[in-house]
Amino acid sequence: MRKGLTPIFSDAIAIQAPIRGGRNEQATIASVNDTILISHEPATGEELWRGPVSDVDAAVSAARRAWAPWAARPLTERIAVLRAFANTVRRDAETFADLIAREAGKPLWEARSEVDAVVARVDIAVQAYAERTGKKKFDAGVGSSAAVRHKPHGVMAVIGPFTFPADLPCGHIVPALIAGNAVVFKPSEKTPAVGEALVAAFHGAGVPADVIQCVIGGPEEGKALVVHPGTDGVLFTGSAQAGIAINRKLAANPGKIVALEMGGNNPIVVTDTPKLADAAAIIVQSAFATTGQRCTSARRLIVKESVYDALMVELVPLARKLMVGDPLGEPQPFMGPVIDNDTAERMMESFVALLTGGGRALLHMRRSLPDLPFLSPGIIDVTDVPDRPDIELFGPLLQVIRVPDLDTAIAEANNTRFGLSAALIGGSPEDYGRFWANIRAGIINWNASTNGATAKAPFGGIGLSGNHRPTAYYAADNSAYPVASTEMDQPRATIMVGLRP
Repeated sequence: MRKGLTPIFSDAIAIQAPIRGGRNEQATIASVNDTILISHEPATGEELWRGPVSDVDAAVSAARRAWAPWAARPLTERIAVLRAFANTVRRDAETFADLIAREAGKPLWEARSEVDAVVARVDIAVQAYAERTGKKKFDAGVGSSAAVRHKPHGVMAVIGPFTFPADLPCGHIVPALIAGNAVVFKPSEKTPAVGEALVAAFHGAGVPADVIQCVIGGPEEGKALVVHPGTDGVLFTGSAQAGIAINRKLAANPGKIVALEMGGNNPIVVTDTPKLADAAAIIVQSAFATTGQRCTSARRLIVKESVYDALMVELVPLARKLMVGDPLGEPQPFMGPVIDNDTAERMMESFVALLTGGGRALLHMRRSLPDLPFLSPGIIDVTDVPDRPDIELFGPLLQVIRVPDLDTAIAEANNTRFGLSAALIGGSPEDYGRFWANIRAGIINWNASTNGATAKAPFGGIGLSGNHRPTAYYAADNSAYPVASTEMDQPRATIMVGLRP
């Protein structure tokens, strides 16, 4: 346990919290003035980092000057520099994980997993670039050939989230750099220290300083990057609200590529299965990993009536056992705090609103420390709630809906404007085939968590979850555009028809 922390027990949930009760007065991020940004640790309220807000125009101008020389370097050289970046992160993995845990509020075990994912991104991106944007050449007739090659877009604006402040931005940045783009990266205003450290690792590995830059700031700096005439693309990960705003801003500018990876009101469906303890573990992983702050987190548990009671006997006690606490504490908790006090307050308000709207609490969400954003998991049966809100409740709150059969479950799962992730637990291969064929989502799993997505596959959704430009393995598609060529070693042409004698 970190010095100055002590466990506080509430409803069988152990919350490791500061004895001193340090107050996080401005949530996690406080702006001292228009030019300084401050980051606080969610778990303690203590200041972690401060730095000046960046000049967006200067950053973009520098990137525009830098991208052509970077693009002109051989692909093998760019790949070698990115492999050096992976080695840099691997070497400093523990320091990097400690920073992620402190600033994002993740338990250290999860922060370490994120660092491992950053390292793995490079090899995956190299393979994806070769497969999805490789050169092709083929015969096009007598004395000529046709070719397909890819060019970088130019200067790419990458706007990252606080949930995975290193890994998810790297899912855009690494493919973009391999392709020959320059990158201006704006980390979330809630995790600027991680963003700054990430860019420093790129520079330390040999990526030129102006080829990748970190823009520190809040929403205004993000908006400026999006509409800046010097950026050729926007690669965004974040909320649906912000993604829609970006889409609107650029609707009249088809020349700028836009890739939106947004959130979800993700369903996890349980039908007949003898393995209810395993089902409960999958549900807990889906709903409460990263304190429910993943875009793929399960928000709705849709359960066939015949297994409902037995499943709740397994699920509720397991969720009650989850340790919530200091990200650096010992023993390690399953969940840390949510990102800030505003988020904690909104989640508590949402829980109460669902209760007053007809919901039945199966496990009460609790906030034992009013000055710090620690929440225990909440589970609420909303079957009898009319007009259930189709929104992304970004925290450890799981809504349960009872249904009579699988077809009704599929219809209920599709009762959303989002379409990121969905999972089926139980059932036969035929049941899964029906589920897969009818569910509207970009990630569809069977007997696995809604969070079960590999970087070796495309990652993205439909509806309010994305704009059909998935990331992960398919991020190469967003980093370069195809160019078709017909090529002859000498000009040869005649006009055979329509000439006057």
